[in-house]
Amino acid sequence: MDRIVLTLPGDISSVALTGPNDSYIRALENAFPDIAITVRGNEVIVRGSAEGTERVKNLMQNFLTVVRSGQSLSDDAVRRSIAMVQGGNESPAEVLTLNILSNRGKTIRPKTANQKRYVDAIDKHTVTFGIGPAGTGKTYLAMAKAVQALQSKQINRIILTRPAVEAGERLGFLPGTLHEKIDPYLRPLFDALHDMLDPEAIPRLMSSGTIEVAPLAYMRGRTLNDSFIILDEAQNTSPEQMKMFLTRLGFGSKMVVTGDVTQIDLPTHQESGLSIVRDILEGIPDISFMDLTSDDVVRHRLVSEIVDAYGKFDARSEGSHHGRRINKPRSLRSDR
Repeated sequence: MDRIVLTLPGDISSVALTGPNDSYIRALENAFPDIAITVRGNEVIVRGSAEGTERVKNLMQNFLTVVRSGQSLSDDAVRRSIAMVQGGNESPAEVLTLNILSNRGKTIRPKTANQKRYVDAIDKHTVTFGIGPAGTGKTYLAMAKAVQALQSKQINRIILTRPAVEAGERLGFLPGTLHEKIDPYLRPLFDALHDMLDPEAIPRLMSSGTIEVAPLAYMRGRTLNDSFIILDEAQNTSPEQMKMFLTRLGFGSKMVVTGDVTQIDLPTHQESGLSIVRDILEGIPDISFMDLTSDDVVRHRLVSEIVDAYGKFDARSEGSHHGRRINKPRSLRSDR
């Protein structure tokens, strides 16, 4: 049995690293049943297998880096850090201290190793596809990168778009002007913008054309230079619409395409542009496909479990010749 003693620095409260009522310590012991942790003053004593003690030491050092960066740990951050160490070689501190954008005291950063890989892919590639279930941050993080690029003058404008599937079918029955009719379908993008920019700046940026939020149909016939372009809800595009959007790419621009291939709202006979685009484009340099999973859901813990439950139900339905089947793409490879 190995024994490691970690001495906490005097300028850091032991509670910041061990949690209220040692809740972080209990989480570590539950995750690594072959180790035992004792806290004595500013010392943390870890006993157990060589592998277990080394992993706990690594985690505690990462926690210290996070706290020293000015952040507070939380039960959720500890849980995700444990998952990172158990699942691979990703450093929790590198993930949790990567600040993308700060506004009004709120900092936007990745919360999982996969989210960090997604953000890194956006930095490294001209076109990035973020594919995953609801709550994985695929659109929110892309928008944060767009605002960051605008503020650092890497691009001159942000263009946010999504297909208004229902609006296209029922537009004549909705009251108001065209803008008022499509507004509900673009509202999630406006909500995210308000998290990232001062509210009084948004109307000014939109009136000047620096930020544009518009339905996908408005993209036809344009060439978008020096722009950060995000296509949201891309699972509701047709293959023709997807091709139209991707060929709007101009010089000095980036594109991020986000969607959930298990939530297609198109008519059952119509194929989703997102469901086949990987087969068409994968392997082309400077295009990246990033898959996010239920492990990357950053909403309420139940959301991740709901996503998994629906996935299992769909798998059971797909394996039988009867029963109801959740809408699923016909041509997409399974998530990697």
